[in-house]
Amino acid sequence: MPDDLDLPPDEALVEAQRLLDEDRPFHAHEVLEAVWKGAPEPERELWRGLAQVAVGITHLRRGNLRGAQALLSRAADRIEPYAGAPPHGIDVDGIVRQARALAEQPDDPHAPVKLRLTAP
Repeated sequence: MPDDLDLPPDEALVEAQRLLDEDRPFHAHEVLEAVWKGAPEPERELWRGLAQVAVGITHLRRGNLRGAQALLSRAADRIEPYAGAPPHGIDVDGIVRQARALAEQPDDPHAPVKLRLTAP
């Protein structure tokens, strides 16, 4: 990913989803992190949390269960306040539920994680 990646939120969600679907959570993290760094203040913690979910999955895939659990729990806490009015069609409830489930009881750490960023 280029250091100066600048995608609008809807395009970033599509790109991050593509990368997650290809089992490339670290690259999805970089896309989401780029949006977080340029997001307006009201959405900043949402994007930070989304980036943390992706990097938490990265830690899980690499066998760092303790790091994954910490990041996924913090990410869920950051994202949850947006459940009442999620911007950009983000599936806040689904992401929070899955992040907490992975933090509490990770499945096979080497199995790809199926995560939907937007509501169906």
